[in-house]
Amino acid sequence: MPGGVFWRTFLLLVLLIGASLAAWFQSFRIFERTPHAQQIAQTIVSVVNVTRSALVHSDPAKRTDLLADLANNESIRIYPLETTDVVDPLRDTASNALMLDYVRARLGQDTRMVRSVNDREGLWVSFSIEDDDYWVAFERDRLEVVGGLQWIGWGAMALGLSLVGAVAMSRLINLPLKRLASAAVVIGEGGRPPTLPEKGPREIREANASFNAMVDDLARIEADRVLLLAGISHDLRTPLTRLRLEAEMSVANDDARTAMQTDVEQMDSIISQFLDYARPLESQHAFETVDLAALVADALSGATDDLVDLETDLNPTAPVHAHPTEIRRVVANLIENARRYGATPGSDRVALTIRTCDQPPRVEVADRGPGIPAAEIKRMKQPFTRLDAARGQANGAGLGLAIIERIAQRHRARFELAPRHGGGLSASFVFPRRA
Repeated sequence: MPGGVFWRTFLLLVLLIGASLAAWFQSFRIFERTPHAQQIAQTIVSVVNVTRSALVHSDPAKRTDLLADLANNESIRIYPLETTDVVDPLRDTASNALMLDYVRARLGQDTRMVRSVNDREGLWVSFSIEDDDYWVAFERDRLEVVGGLQWIGWGAMALGLSLVGAVAMSRLINLPLKRLASAAVVIGEGGRPPTLPEKGPREIREANASFNAMVDDLARIEADRVLLLAGISHDLRTPLTRLRLEAEMSVANDDARTAMQTDVEQMDSIISQFLDYARPLESQHAFETVDLAALVADALSGATDDLVDLETDLNPTAPVHAHPTEIRRVVANLIENARRYGATPGSDRVALTIRTCDQPPRVEVADRGPGIPAAEIKRMKQPFTRLDAARGQANGAGLGLAIIERIAQRHRARFELAPRHGGGLSASFVFPRRA
């Protein structure tokens, strides 16, 4: 069965309609066959009896004119029955058998019915006048039972109308589910969907009402979180600023002052990481086409120092559909992570390689540090997770890679970590391939 609800509903309706049409067609054939055969047989009997009476009681001199009048006006032809006539019997069908039995019951058991005599098509019925035998020939169109082609035509028309109805019913059933799925996608992308109509069947009304209530609750929660983040940023950074100023003004010992400033900067950095991770994801309406290479070059302008050996391989242009601020955050986090943990063993210097590629668009940051064991890569993308070797370092709360992973999900991109050939770590943010 196809995966879509529309096609499943449509195919089930088609099967039901097809089975109903087949049952109706068979029932109609069974219940219509006997009355129709009796009607045709009654017509044949009446015509034969009237023709016989007319020939018996008419003036012999005018019989020729009578026969011509029957042939021209009533399409009834009378021929003598010869023993040398070559006949073609009726087809062996249930309708023909019923019709023959009815005719013989009223005209005699010797009555013959054939479909051609001496290669002349029609419906031929034998009768006798005294000792003479005759054929009365009817035009087949006048007595023809509804043919198979006509049944096929009527069935095709009924099936076509039923299929149109099935499509309309499937769309009507699928429309509320499609609206609900589209609204869920909008929520997953960080937006607010339009209010779903609370009308229709009771189940649909209840589902849409519950979904609308959930959207309102999520909007209130999101608004409260934004307000909470703004309060945290203000309430924590204001005293940190005062501590930094007091340390600068009142601490005479240079080492103590430097240590206090470092602690304050570390606390400020940790708060920034918490806020970045907790910040709501941007709506796709805020996405735009940006130059990935230009964003990377801009991020590199203030992210390098004398301890970084930088190698770049940037394309002239690398357009992507993304949120510029979030992509800058990704590039900055990747570079900062490489600078912090990617120092070459036995040296304080960081060998950093930055690349962008077009197929598909991506930004890759690679270093020659100790790297991450392959078994730990998945765990390192979780929030508040750090390698044991990095726990002793002062800065960081274990949120840098988790922030990148969250932004990757938002952009339907892939965030890949892999051991680098020759030692080190390769971190890639791979955008989805676009047509």
